[in-house]
Amino acid sequence: MGDTRGDGEDSERPAHRVNITYDLYVGKYPVTFEQYDRYCDATEYSEPDDEGMGRGRRPVMNLAWSQAIEYCNWLSEREGLPAAYYPDGNLLDEDGRKTNDITRVAGYRLLTEAEWEYAARGGKKGRGYRYSGSNDPDSVAWYEGNSRSMTQEVGMKKPNELGLYDMSGNVWEWCSDWYSHDYYDESPEVDPYNGVVDYCDEAVESRRVMRGGSADLDQTCARVTSRESLEPSAAGNVVGFRVCRTAIK
Repeated sequence: MGDTRGDGEDSERPAHRVNITYDLYVGKYPVTFEQYDRYCDATEYSEPDDEGMGRGRRPVMNLAWSQAIEYCNWLSEREGLPAAYYPDGNLLDEDGRKTNDITRVAGYRLLTEAEWEYAARGGKKGRGYRYSGSNDPDSVAWYEGNSRSMTQEVGMKKPNELGLYDMSGNVWEWCSDWYSHDYYDESPEVDPYNGVVDYCDEAVESRRVMRGGSADLDQTCARVTSRESLEPSAAGNVVGFRVCRTAIK
């Protein structure tokens, strides 16, 4: 995990080994406006602004982290799964108890930062590409050089080695973790998840991790190791999310 090529930002270092010990289901695409608008109809929540880029199968955007986890809980309830998040953002295990043990979270949730990078790299099938599925960003990513700085329908570029689309570019994807340089430097080797806000640096206090880059930024942000962060209450422009869930044994 991290900058293994020596051309990344300081926040992507040090490169370190991570062992994910459980199976994981990951959304083939980021959540789309079509899916999120259906949720808004069911809950009578306001639909997020597409800023004239279009809705339908384009990835939903302009969502705060808190809105993303509310969608995850709604989806869990709809499919008869336990909620993954307490209202304060803490994770819940299959019995509804607060936990930092990601292996015990049964409901739909956001990927941890380590899970996201593992999936973006293609998991055990990964070939060491700079972007998710290729060294050529134009084949797998929407970024400012090929998108006219507008999001595009999901699944229009090639998938990565795991069959996942749009992990590079299109929209930034919220992750479950709090952002921290210190935590990343000292990350546990097994099943890492930074669920403690105290780990955050003063300069970036109370920010959640985002991964993947976006349609309005250059291709360097779409690399599989690129890291960014935002306050969880901020509905970031060109920021969306992808869902996942742990395969509970």
